[in-house]
Amino acid sequence: MRSLDIAATGMLAQQRNVEVVSNNLANMNTTAFQRRRSEFHDLIYQDLRRVGTTSSDAGTIIPTGVQLGLGVKLAAVYRIHEQGNLSATDNTFDLAVQGKGFFQITLPDGTSAYTRDGTFQLDASGQMVTHDGYTVQPGITIPANAIDVTINNSGEVLVKVEGQVALSNVGQLQISTFLNEPGLEAVGDNLLKETPASGTPIAGTPGSPGFGTILQGFLETSNVNAVEEVSNLISAQRAYEMNSKVIQTSDEMMGTLTALR
Repeated sequence: MRSLDIAATGMLAQQRNVEVVSNNLANMNTTAFQRRRSEFHDLIYQDLRRVGTTSSDAGTIIPTGVQLGLGVKLAAVYRIHEQGNLSATDNTFDLAVQGKGFFQITLPDGTSAYTRDGTFQLDASGQMVTHDGYTVQPGITIPANAIDVTINNSGEVLVKVEGQVALSNVGQLQISTFLNEPGLEAVGDNLLKETPASGTPIAGTPGSPGFGTILQGFLETSNVNAVEEVSNLISAQRAYEMNSKVIQTSDEMMGTLTALR
């Protein structure tokens, strides 16, 4: 009885769907988190009567045939790259990207990662780093005698040094975009990595065509919509229950067969 296996694939698919929704809800307050969406594919079909074949010597064609589906599978978990709300923090080194683009981070092994989480700080040498101490490219160092730091929309880092009237430019932040942003690999800690699916990073100056701007003293919030996620959770729960009902019904039908004398 195929319905047992088909309903089992449906229950497993909805279990994965609930896991995706639960991860979205768990990250409602994660800075710059981008919600995920489950996508499903139907499984291979079994042809009991193949469509398009001849049904007689006269050349008549079977118009529809008989195909039985064998269930469902999880095809992808798609990342929704939608701008989250911008929350004012008034912290000097909190930065948000308004529009397209990712900050580039250098990991301890020398490879690059990308993030929209602009919760930056200074290390002991005055260099801009993430909350894990990873360097923000292109490696900007704030002088020890700086009394004020301004980062404009174009990513220029301007510092006011005591005793000087003019501001000094100590670096230029750059952001990167990708042709296929959902193709980036999430590695945790709000970091993404380049993959063959994402394409190579395209670096540019904030505010230039195709790139977002930098906002100092702001952070991007998660783009998770709690009402939508709870609705998705209820829908997945109901689908899970209906598939379990199919298994229960199939079991009762098999019980009827075994009870025959």
